[in-house]
Amino acid sequence: MKTKQDEQPAIVVSDITKSFRIPLEASSGIKQKLVNTLKGRKGYRKFTPLDDVSFTVNKGEFFGIVGRNGSGKSTLLKIIAGIYYPNHGDVVVNGKLVPFIELGVGFNPELTGRENIFLNGALLGFSRKEMIAMYEDIVGFAELHDFMEERLKNYSSGMQVRLAFSIAIRAKGDILLLDEVLAVGDEAFQRKCFNYFEQLKRQNKTVILVTHDMGSVERFCDRAVFINDGKIKLIGSPHKVAAAYSRNNDEAYNTEVVVENEKAISKSDIKIKLYDAVGKETNKFTSGETMTVRLKWSKKDVKHVGVAIFRQSGEYIFGPNTYLDGYKLHSGNEADYSVALNLGEGTYFIKAGIFGQNDNIRIDFEENGPEFIVSRDKDDLRWGGFTKLEHDWR
Repeated sequence: MKTKQDEQPAIVVSDITKSFRIPLEASSGIKQKLVNTLKGRKGYRKFTPLDDVSFTVNKGEFFGIVGRNGSGKSTLLKIIAGIYYPNHGDVVVNGKLVPFIELGVGFNPELTGRENIFLNGALLGFSRKEMIAMYEDIVGFAELHDFMEERLKNYSSGMQVRLAFSIAIRAKGDILLLDEVLAVGDEAFQRKCFNYFEQLKRQNKTVILVTHDMGSVERFCDRAVFINDGKIKLIGSPHKVAAAYSRNNDEAYNTEVVVENEKAISKSDIKIKLYDAVGKETNKFTSGETMTVRLKWSKKDVKHVGVAIFRQSGEYIFGPNTYLDGYKLHSGNEADYSVALNLGEGTYFIKAGIFGQNDNIRIDFEENGPEFIVSRDKDDLRWGGFTKLEHDWR
């Protein structure tokens, strides 16, 4: 039975504004400060990384925060963690919060990796007995068995963060704040981090993830918020937020993408429509039904196209292209892709791209394609999962 405490949001951020004073020049002393004051000079400029920001994170929700460098993400995370206090507004946290922000705080570069494990564990509130019990798991996760007797100052920055992360994930809490610093190490270690994220989702932990990796946002997050210049630009489904962030990056970078024919690419002009088996335009399908995705574009020199299907929560389902399939387009500006939707019930969306001589030469890409709904065939037997696989019992 749910209590009122269970029904409360995990985090409520209300009208948060935060400003800093940034010195314009170094002051040589009291005399210089006095002269500046008498002349009406301000020795600082006001910087406001967050301006009237509000949102709610529900219990058990995996919530993403995205934005370019300097957009206010880290400031927001530190306000939620209680490291900074806002100039205006309020944050309410319902539950024990564990921030993974400044990993490795308290590490001593003159001590060995082994000694730093016990030091950092003590700072997190673990007893020596608890740290002894966890020691092998920590070292194994960090993949640093051969370096534990080395001084920390001889570790690379990536090794230090891996060790700090391996210790920090032992801390228990209801709400976790994960900074982008977690995506460190080689592919194998990143896979461990992602497995840890999957574990958090299975446990229905409340998680706030700050990252520049839109793949992680779409894969793990239930919702996300895009912060730009201190304000919320968009809050909603992961793929819509990821698409908005990607478009913003393209505009901010101010450099057009050049393809093989050296023609600049601007916004996507790929038009996508969905049709059922009888040619009716629709976004509602039954599991097992054939869907046709019709692509149209105006860009030239297109030799190949691709279509990808994602779940609304961001899981990548399937995405072929004509280059890999060895198919030659018969039209210069449109193509149809038909697929049997052997998918579970739920909401999905489309991404599509057009390419040059191969699928590495991207001419244009539509991140935010149409959504469609798959419902269960009422005459079919119920089954679970993302997709229906052909199977047999013996």
